[in-house]
Amino acid sequence: MDEELRSLTERLRKESGASPAFERLVATDDLDALAAVLTEPGQPLWARELAAFRLGLAEDRRAFESLVLLLNHRDPPRCASAAYALACLGDPRTARAAAALATNELRVAYALHPVRLLVELRAPEAVPALITTLQRRLRPHDPYRRVALACVDGLGTLGDTRARPVLNEALAHPVLAEAAVRALGRIPKQR
Repeated sequence: MDEELRSLTERLRKESGASPAFERLVATDDLDALAAVLTEPGQPLWARELAAFRLGLAEDRRAFESLVLLLNHRDPPRCASAAYALACLGDPRTARAAAALATNELRVAYALHPVRLLVELRAPEAVPALITTLQRRLRPHDPYRRVALACVDGLGTLGDTRARPVLNEALAHPVLAEAAVRALGRIPKQR
């Protein structure tokens, strides 16, 4: 069993109280039954999450909307599971959705996993979204340093020269300086 699926299953087994409905969702190979959970009224969040995750791993695009909603959830384990499943899903809309979530200033507290997903996807939207998000985090007393660090690390991983100016600005922030030096070291020198 996939490690991410095992972790999700353990977490949701506790949340569901190991109900028979949970065990059925874990055991089924019927993608239509899983997709039905996403549209049936009254389904608990754990059931929707499990169904969307399993559909994502199966590359079934019916999971996309549910996974995007979970990617922006207040519960970090749900966000992490959704990011993993979205990366497996292979839906071309994923990068645009992750960029919108990463740059949404009203939801910045939940931007960590969308930022990480953008880096993993290496989509054209990734660098502009990470630059925008990091620029906003460079304000004095910004409380979202984990998001800023993820942007710095991600920009270094992506190695795009467009990131050089914002990473140079990040050098002035003690919490980000060391990571910014490493990131700048991974970006090719301009000629």
